[in-house]
Amino acid sequence: MAAFGQARLGRLLLVQFVVSLLAAVSVMWLLGRTWFPVVNQAITRLPAQGEIRHGTLHWDGPSPVWLAENRWLALTVDLQHAGEVRSPADVEVEFGRNDFRVFSLFGFLQIPYPKGWTMAFNQPALGPWWGAWAPPVLALTAAFVILGLFASWTVLAALYSLPAWLLGFFTNKDLDLRGSWRLCGAALMPGALFMITAIVCYGLGILDLIKFLAVDAAHLAIGWVYLVLGTLAAPHHPQAAPAASNPFTSSG
Repeated sequence: MAAFGQARLGRLLLVQFVVSLLAAVSVMWLLGRTWFPVVNQAITRLPAQGEIRHGTLHWDGPSPVWLAENRWLALTVDLQHAGEVRSPADVEVEFGRNDFRVFSLFGFLQIPYPKGWTMAFNQPALGPWWGAWAPPVLALTAAFVILGLFASWTVLAALYSLPAWLLGFFTNKDLDLRGSWRLCGAALMPGALFMITAIVCYGLGILDLIKFLAVDAAHLAIGWVYLVLGTLAAPHHPQAAPAASNPFTSSG
């Protein structure tokens, strides 16, 4: 961490790109393993006719009904939101007559269908559409993860750079504000790698949602630990080096 305070910006950007690429791959793998199979199975269970038109779901199948589910995601249809079908999945999407609800650990979010939006809600139409758009969705997700991480790392490094510079100033470290920003940007990488590992463990079922959220909060603290240790390990300022001899003692 201390070496990044004196290194060129390109070195930090290279390391951040590698870590963000690993994060993007882990998120793509997570979606492909947990959510996408549920979507594929749900589409195969849709009726031959159905659509969302003028803010209303026109549904010819039974209601309420489970379309597909696993421990991570559940898709259901309950036109009246009667609450007769509930899933223990981490996230449940319930399609109603005029809106859909997203249930999770934090409660539920109710979103109405757009009034001017027409979308097929049947197997013959959604099957080919999803088959064509699933790979681009994963690619766009990866791009969003990379860009989002770079943006968040830039902002966090800017916020952390002043405390790092003050710590370096009072401990006589050779560290200016730009060097502090680079050091802070590098200090965020161990936490990001820890979070990538947590994503893989969550996808494998080793971590449940509550433990995963706890890890998400803890990975920020890891950045602070590396920030402090990296600043303390930075080289001392040349003018703060101890004198070779006592300047108040005469040579005679």
